[in-house]
Amino acid sequence: MDSKALEIYRRLLQYSRPYAWRIAFAVVASVLVAGTDVMFAQLVQPLVDNIIAAKNADIVYYVPVAILSLAVVKGASRYFQEYMIKTAGQLVIQDVRNDLYSRSVGQSMGFFGRHQTGSLMSRVLNDVGMMQRSAADVVVDVVRDSFALIGLVALVFYRDVNLALVSFTVLPLVIFPAIYIGRKVKINTVKGQKQMGGVSSVLQETFAGIKVIKAFGSESRESGRFRDENFRYYRFIRKVLKYDAATAPIVEIFASIGAAAVFWYGINRVIDGAMTQGELFSFVTAMFMMYGPLKRLTKVNNTIQKSLGAAERVFEIMDEPVAVKDFPGAQPLEITSGEVVFDHVDFSYDGQEYVLHDFNLRAAPGEIVALVGPSGAGKSTVVGLLTRFYDPQKGAVRIDGQDICQVTLKSLKKHIALVDQETFLFNDTIYNNIRYGRWDASEEEVQKAARKAFAEDFILHLPEKYQTHIGDRGVRLSGGQRQRISIARAILRDAPILLLDEATSALDTESENEVQSALANLMRDRTTFVIAHRLSTIMDADKIVVIDNGCVLEVGTHNELLARNGLYTKLYQMQFRE
Repeated sequence: MDSKALEIYRRLLQYSRPYAWRIAFAVVASVLVAGTDVMFAQLVQPLVDNIIAAKNADIVYYVPVAILSLAVVKGASRYFQEYMIKTAGQLVIQDVRNDLYSRSVGQSMGFFGRHQTGSLMSRVLNDVGMMQRSAADVVVDVVRDSFALIGLVALVFYRDVNLALVSFTVLPLVIFPAIYIGRKVKINTVKGQKQMGGVSSVLQETFAGIKVIKAFGSESRESGRFRDENFRYYRFIRKVLKYDAATAPIVEIFASIGAAAVFWYGINRVIDGAMTQGELFSFVTAMFMMYGPLKRLTKVNNTIQKSLGAAERVFEIMDEPVAVKDFPGAQPLEITSGEVVFDHVDFSYDGQEYVLHDFNLRAAPGEIVALVGPSGAGKSTVVGLLTRFYDPQKGAVRIDGQDICQVTLKSLKKHIALVDQETFLFNDTIYNNIRYGRWDASEEEVQKAARKAFAEDFILHLPEKYQTHIGDRGVRLSGGQRQRISIARAILRDAPILLLDEATSALDTESENEVQSALANLMRDRTTFVIAHRLSTIMDADKIVVIDNGCVLEVGTHNELLARNGLYTKLYQMQFRE
């Protein structure tokens, strides 16, 4: 076994420690199960020699009692063994899934740019699910069958050493095919699970973009794409099934060779008087009972390899370093005035093409700063750096003189409220969506925030008002209603720094005017960054920053920028040409 597999086992063992008592109980029960199998094989000899051959009818009545007693002990032991070991396996895998989810959610935004959503979902659900099935089955089979095999091997050697050696001569030949098959199973399991990520990605994209699919009538195309991905997954799993199916026949063939040799040699020994019929039957019974656990243990190797393949993909995500995290010695952010400074910032998403170049910007305390420019100029990146979704490659972002890379993430998030252009609401009630950023908010505070966002009017017309469930991504609400719920969430946050990324883009003219009034009150005495393509919404900003190709081209008020006749004037004239 290679070092990588040993490391995976070591990590899984660490997850098993809290449930050691369950495993110990299962081990004891496994010993009893194995003991009953050995006892049954042992009783064959007195049954044949002392009862059947001797025709002793006086003790024949004890035979059913012995068989029934062994069955009761074995049945009860097997029940407790499987229940304890499988619940322990479920709890272990539950902990693995929880850690994988927490680790994924705790990653930086760059992590989600590198990994498809469907692939991550596949690892949390499918890969951990395969580990779950494998862990439970493997532990049950290994513990139970190992003890049974040890006991039965001891019995056959006790009965006749020569016969035992004959029966075991072919067993080493089973090992090499088992190792080869196990390696193939693992390789194709990893490939299959990776392809399952592609299947999950198509599925996630389909349900997320169902409105576009329906609008363009692309159902057939998407169904074909899903079938193709699904068939690619089948190609890898077919190989796993092929190798898995070959395991049992190989063991049976070699076992039959050993059994034929034992019968030939054993019958000759009975004829020669070297052993009794009962001893031979007891030996043969133990031998055939021994091949059952051996066959299952050989097949368990395939299950272990599947589990290892899935575990590799799970731990690969768990081991990926977090790009944005608290640095050693990070201190809580202390807001004194709310000044924000971008100091010679360079940033690239991929480390090659820079989105921001020597970017410099200062927002005075309580100032409203509007970021404008063509699409792709870097406006949203500025917001992403301020919230520490990413860290700059050069330069620094400072709040009240504190480098935000040197403060704790928790304290930074606490002082920032964001209303994004991609309005996202959870499949929950309106009440819980508004207080998402402040779970301790009172009902009165939630309602007050909704009124300020001009959302209460439509909320009170809903069947269950604030307790109305709004469906996946708020599908039961209109775009403007979702936007106002998102704004109410930011209002309730009551943070000193406010980020508005196209916050009114989904509103109609009437709603926009209402929300602009609410935002004007919200932005008072707060340092606010506003991204807007509609220049009519930011003409009253204290400072307008024109960005193009990641650089600051112009800074000034609306009138000052128009007088310069630069890029801002061009953008303004394009929007107000009529």
